Amino acid sequence: MGLELRPIDTHSVGQLWSMINANPVRHTYVASRLEQHGLAGITRRTLEIIGAFDGEQLESAMLFGANLVPIETSQESQRLFADVLARQGRRCSSIVGPANEVLQFWAMLEPHWGVARAIRKNQPVMMTQNRSELIVDDRVNYSTLMDLDILFPACVEMFTHEVGLSPLAKGGGMSYRNRVSELISNRRSFARIDGDQITFKAEVGCVGAQVAQLQGVWVNPELRGQGIGRHALASVVKYVLQDIAPTVSLYVNDFNHNAIAMYEKVGFKQVDSFATVLF
Repeated sequence: MGLELRPIDTHSVGQLWSMINANPVRHTYVASRLEQHGLAGITRRTLEIIGAFDGEQLESAMLFGANLVPIETSQESQRLFADVLARQGRRCSSIVGPANEVLQFWAMLEPHWGVARAIRKNQPVMMTQNRSELIVDDRVNYSTLMDLDILFPACVEMFTHEVGLSPLAKGGGMSYRNRVSELISNRRSFARIDGDQITFKAEVGCVGAQVAQLQGVWVNPELRGQGIGRHALASVVKYVLQDIAPTVSLYVNDFNHNAIAMYEKVGFKQVDSFATVLF
């Protein structure tokens, strides 16, 4: 009979949640979209989840939005999704998810979409459910909107370094500043600020299925190599476990050996591997 693609609806969303809850660290981002917007909010033009069904059984799915995110996809469902996207054309800025799924899927799509701007083939996914054994840095706190002017340039620098493209490009400065402000207002931003200088920052990029996914972990380049990051991050883990979610996760480029070593010292362990295709 073969698989059939159709949107996730009220009858199939329970099956989708079963997939998510079987591996919540892997599917934090998708869970966060569902929890934030509800099913009705993700069935519009700019954000949608399409399922691959064998009869009434959900076999896998794909989140369509600014990020294209595979959800437990098989080669058969990847071919179906690739056929749709080849006809539709690229609307996303990245494909991100489990490395084997993303790379197999991109091999099918690349002939239609052309060369990507960058491909990060191996990004260790790490997690912890315990406070760090390191001494925490008490100078790390939740950011406030009064910190925005100091914090924003560090966010821009971190984003540009990680993604290879400035968030200020093509008139994106205001929307990115609003995003940073939103994270601060929602108590998802942490920083150590000494006088008028930012020393450390990190954000919780999304929360879903009781997992908080960190992003933008950054230490002032002039202060690196002094162990500041590990003690500051230990503080962030403490706050997140205390106030936000019982599991803290992140993913990192495999070539960033210093960051991986720092995360391990804080207590994170690798549990998965992501890949990201950037456009």
